[in-house]
Amino acid sequence: MVIDKIKKVNKQEKQEKNEKASDMMIGKWIKCDNCKQILYKEEVHNNFSVCPNCGKHFRISSRRRIKQIADEGTFEEIGAEVETQDPLNFDGYLKKIETLREKTKINEAVKCGTCEINGEKAVLAVMDSNFMMGSMGSCVGERITLAIEKSIELKLPLVIFCVSGGARMQEGIISLMQMAKTSAALAKHNKAGLLYISILTDPTTGGVTASFASLGDVILSEPNALIGFAGPRVIEQTINQKLPEGFQRSEFLLEHGFIDKIVERKDMKETLYKIIKLHKKEVK
Repeated sequence: MVIDKIKKVNKQEKQEKNEKASDMMIGKWIKCDNCKQILYKEEVHNNFSVCPNCGKHFRISSRRRIKQIADEGTFEEIGAEVETQDPLNFDGYLKKIETLREKTKINEAVKCGTCEINGEKAVLAVMDSNFMMGSMGSCVGERITLAIEKSIELKLPLVIFCVSGGARMQEGIISLMQMAKTSAALAKHNKAGLLYISILTDPTTGGVTASFASLGDVILSEPNALIGFAGPRVIEQTINQKLPEGFQRSEFLLEHGFIDKIVERKDMKETLYKIIKLHKKEVK
């Protein structure tokens, strides 16, 4: 009887040990949903979060993006004090926001600040798909507007990395007003003769595409990024036509003149530096 109890305890300890080992494996490996290969996560991170097998660009956090683009120690945040609002008293909205903050360790879907890119000063805004799929509410719109205004104030080029599922439904018409707000701020930015570079990443859709994402002086994109307003299925059902192969992907949009260049993530920082440097010379 005692032996049976010892066996039971040993079996339970072994099971717990196996579960921990399994959890460690899950944490260290990632599956590419494009080529279906199992990849060592650290290797993917060291490769700019790009699959070393097929070149798929994985979605990345705003923190990782800033680390890749901004010179070390130069990023100074703008608009961190702007908090998410609940103008419609939408049931469970603020609770969901709080849960996401604990899970992602970020407080909203965009991070903005001043920085240097290979020594060139710029204002940088980076959207984050980990936070409500980068949806644009009043807080996101306000932070981006503050970044635009800071760019005008300091006479610096503006760089925005866009990723979004569109306007934030929990804020209703207030979220849609951010389209006009950011676009009006960019009109002032343009009038001041300043450079705005928009980078479209996977996915950039809805109200973000219909506003500041499409207003860049130079519009770049990562490979195979989904870019559009409504989804392909909705468009097919609306026009009752079969859409072309690769519709709404960055390669299709480059071919049709919507974007200026597709840039791989490893080359993005250098490309931004060269564009900023070139524009600086032209202004002089």
